[in-house]
Amino acid sequence: MTQVPIQYDRVLAQTAETLVSWRPEDALLYALAIGMGAENLAYVYERDQRVFPTFAVILAFQGGPLSDLAIDPRFLLHGEHALVLHRPLPVAGKGVVRGLMTGAWDKGAGRGAIFREEKQIVLQGEELPLATITTTSFGRAEGGFGGPREGQPAPHPLPGRAPDAVVHMRTGADQALLYRLCADRNPLHADPKFAREAGFSGPILHGLCTYAICARAVLSHYVGMDGGRLRSHALRFSAPVYPGEVLRVEMWRDGVVISFRALVEDRDTVVVTNGRTELGEPE
Repeated sequence: MTQVPIQYDRVLAQTAETLVSWRPEDALLYALAIGMGAENLAYVYERDQRVFPTFAVILAFQGGPLSDLAIDPRFLLHGEHALVLHRPLPVAGKGVVRGLMTGAWDKGAGRGAIFREEKQIVLQGEELPLATITTTSFGRAEGGFGGPREGQPAPHPLPGRAPDAVVHMRTGADQALLYRLCADRNPLHADPKFAREAGFSGPILHGLCTYAICARAVLSHYVGMDGGRLRSHALRFSAPVYPGEVLRVEMWRDGVVISFRALVEDRDTVVVTNGRTELGEPE
């Protein structure tokens, strides 16, 4: 497919449709890849199987309008990710992912650009979406295309008080090798030489794996890992996580909204910030 040059009007006109299907085994693999095990048997065993809610981001990972733009992938960074679940995910299904660009902001020549795309998963034979996923990316080499500099949505603010709860989540030393079987085969997450050439000390964990681990932290502490209670989950990535590191997830509860951030204490580094999860009543 011919890629569209970075011109503001043409960027916002971009749309895309991608067919998607999944089996119960795909959801089981995903649950294992984000660190779940026998302590959460319903998500990793086919009897009375449940689907962990952030599995939706994997279904919408491939394709989309952003991939059809002439953006240099070497300089494209994953900035923010948000999921809204309109109803629980079935253990198997097929349908279409419909995507459109919802914003593009030009930081100026040599300063990069921000791109936001929205994807909706629609099951076969239905009209209303199952889930809506919004991704914000930073193209470090794409500034100067004529888009606006102002108007980008502000991130969710974290409360100024001390955290109401703290949960420690350990990542596995081989977790990126397992997670990459779900969708993202970028060698950055497996090949030490490739990772060093990209400026990292070694392979890094997928951002969307960290995203799911933060959802696990919220659900485990507040609703006993009842994934059916998750209505939305959003965050901003601020630094990479290396497999084997322990995340300190700090959380604030205000009604049905859980704000959060995540740190790697050993490196004194905030890796996730501006997190917001909304919880609902049991289905």
